[in-house]
Amino acid sequence: MTVPVLDLVRQYESIRDEMDAAVLGVLRSGKYVLGPYVKEFEESVAAYCKCKHAIGVASGTDALLLSLRALGIGPGDLVIVPSFTFFATAGVVHNVGATPVFCDIDPRTYNLDPEHLRQVLADSEIARLARAVIPVHLYGQMADMDEIRTIAAEHNLAIIEDAAQVIGAKYKDDLAGTVGTTGCFSFYPTKNLGAYGDGGMIVTNDDELADRLRMLRVHGARPKYFHRMIGVNSRLDALQAAILQVKLRHLDAWSTARAGVADYYDEALSALEGIMTPCRGKDRTHIFHQYTLRVLDGERDRLQEYLAVKGIGSMVYYPLPLHLQECFAHLGYHQGQLPASEKASAEVLSLPIFPELQIDEINAVIEAVTLFFR
Repeated sequence: MTVPVLDLVRQYESIRDEMDAAVLGVLRSGKYVLGPYVKEFEESVAAYCKCKHAIGVASGTDALLLSLRALGIGPGDLVIVPSFTFFATAGVVHNVGATPVFCDIDPRTYNLDPEHLRQVLADSEIARLARAVIPVHLYGQMADMDEIRTIAAEHNLAIIEDAAQVIGAKYKDDLAGTVGTTGCFSFYPTKNLGAYGDGGMIVTNDDELADRLRMLRVHGARPKYFHRMIGVNSRLDALQAAILQVKLRHLDAWSTARAGVADYYDEALSALEGIMTPCRGKDRTHIFHQYTLRVLDGERDRLQEYLAVKGIGSMVYYPLPLHLQECFAHLGYHQGQLPASEKASAEVLSLPIFPELQIDEINAVIEAVTLFFR
């Protein structure tokens, strides 16, 4: 049996009639960039997240980039980011002219470690120049936002939530994206709420910031051809908005299905020696964008090769922490400086998880992992 790590065709087939009607409606409308479809989807996301504003942009990367731009962060500023994350989290800091400062992670949840954040900010020069922190809610659950919020307030830091992987997740009573100054979502096709191309969204409760973001995404213009600031072209197109509007109606059911798969994996795999199943942090819900094992004793790569031979897909998110990436060598970080991030990069392995995964496929994954360790 072949078990893919993700199968987006199955998802499309499950909602084909709704999806085809939505796409055809856009094609017939002649309104393809921003416009009523984007406005409707923005309003739906704002209502779903229980926040005042949602601003559609071209990608999750642009959501982060424009958040930094809207806050006036640029050359001479420092922004604290976790090292164990997708490249965009730090890449956008560089691309606005600021400098990323890398922070280690909680080895249980893989999210930014508040204790290490305090240690980073104990450096008086970093504390003086730091303008923001970008906690990444990795794999489907939120970071420890109470502690991060307290530290940010002490140091007058903006919080830009990288919520690319967690739409619908909660920390206590707060939905992902709504705790910080801004929250940034990605609608890349593989996300729990994925478009059929790139797309992103910024959510915020700050009226002035929302107004600035709406101008920044259209070259800083208002009205058209009259430019109040220098912005970029980062617009969510109507076709993706219509697709996402359909999918949003199914998101909670899909999240429930993912949690069911995760529960099944947990029950079967948690007693195995040689792996650690995902930790579900206190006071938060996990929407399982990924189901990520920690494979101990240097066996991760060998397990992945074994699964591939068995026809079972798996992925490593992420094989090299950002502080050790070649493009950031000029920042002077070295091996051993952020041990939790480095250890996670050597040990994590994500198994197949998506709402349409069948029970015989789940059992095939479990059987293969179990046989490897036994």
